[in-house]
Amino acid sequence: MIGCLCIHGFTGAPFEVEPLVSFLQKHTDWRLVTPTLPGHGETLDLKGVAYHDWLHHAERELKSLLETCEEVYVIGFSMGGMIASYLAVHYPVDKLVLLSAAAYYMNPKQLALDIKEMVTDTFRGGLLENEMFLRYKRKIKETPLTATMQFRRLVSNVRPLLPEIHIPTFIAQGNVDGIVPPKSARFLFERISATEKKIVFYQNAKHLICHCEERNQLFEEVLSFLKGEY
Repeated sequence: MIGCLCIHGFTGAPFEVEPLVSFLQKHTDWRLVTPTLPGHGETLDLKGVAYHDWLHHAERELKSLLETCEEVYVIGFSMGGMIASYLAVHYPVDKLVLLSAAAYYMNPKQLALDIKEMVTDTFRGGLLENEMFLRYKRKIKETPLTATMQFRRLVSNVRPLLPEIHIPTFIAQGNVDGIVPPKSARFLFERISATEKKIVFYQNAKHLICHCEERNQLFEEVLSFLKGEY
């Protein structure tokens, strides 16, 4: 059996990767696991949660898959991409998929465009439907500064490990991502030592890449990569 661990991002939940998970469920018979990291979910409770709590939770889920599956893949979105990279170094993972992985974060130029869009939507009466507004509103309201510092610590601890990744790796990045800039994907591609690695930029994709307009193309390419058909 093939197992696949799918890890969401900072202040997020499994819904961030759910469209891809549903696609894989429809087209494979793999065992797909989408854990909710400590302090995350529909309601955030991040006070007192440390970055190693997120790593340990993901490790437990991965170990369970490794015990029951002959082959295991790890998919990580945003911060989940950094956790996935950590797992790929320390465990016998077969393939790695990084979606909008946060080796770098905050894209000032795109963020300014997103804020401009929010202002426009405010005048049009559509602010409550704006993806970025809803994301920032939740983050500001429910995310303690200590949690943000833990996120930064996780990234700074994982980045030096990237050259130790030797397994096949697929990197996907949106060109209009206001949270993670395109240079993050290029950094990952350059640092990861795998001989089999591919990077794809999606022209109209924002941060929630599994929900973007080009998601069907993304899902097909991820599946082809994981099946060794790329």
